[in-house]
Amino acid sequence: MRRPLGKAALLLLVATLLTVVGAGNAQAAGYRYWSFWESDGGKSWTYATQGPSSVLPDDGAVQGFRFSVSEDSQDSAQPRRAPDFGAVCAGTPAKDGSKRIALVIDPGTAADAPDGEKPPAPRTACARVAPDASTGEALASVAKPLRYDSAAMLCAISGYPRSGCGEQVGGQPESAGADDTATAPAADGAESASDDSGPSVGVLTGVGAVLVLGVAAVLQARRRR
Repeated sequence: MRRPLGKAALLLLVATLLTVVGAGNAQAAGYRYWSFWESDGGKSWTYATQGPSSVLPDDGAVQGFRFSVSEDSQDSAQPRRAPDFGAVCAGTPAKDGSKRIALVIDPGTAADAPDGEKPPAPRTACARVAPDASTGEALASVAKPLRYDSAAMLCAISGYPRSGCGEQVGGQPESAGADDTATAPAADGAESASDDSGPSVGVLTGVGAVLVLGVAAVLQARRRR
């Protein structure tokens, strides 16, 4: 009778481990939103850690926006055009008392578009604004109408999309009465504090606890042989 006890403990350990890990993976979900990017000074993009209304770019800066579905800032799609201030602002000469900000606006692909909507073509614009203007103000000067939610999250650029703001796409179904627009990875371009791309710390801790208890049960069963 002692040998089956060890096997039963192992089976219980495996079944519990698979259940816990499966529950963690089922929580992953994507969000449909405008992400905000800044040039790193070269030909690539860096995910912005502040929102466009908080960033005060210098003259010659390049800022980007991309509409897509992603789980968090780590897998968010970048604008498909490389930052190039010279190309974007070639036709906008410098002027005293103002600064020029190159903007890359990428509405994404049809796969990321809300139902019934078609993304407009990507475009660039050179905004000439006051020296103390924010990126949000530069964007408003060339891409109206903009739409924000109550948490200052950028929801639409040039009216796209017509509705919605950071809504959840995929993942576990929302519970009855839950808010239809789950919190996106980044409100107003700020990096999220949470990551739904895999099991949470709590889930991993639970897995560790299950492993410890399972091994202890097996060892105890073997001692009784």
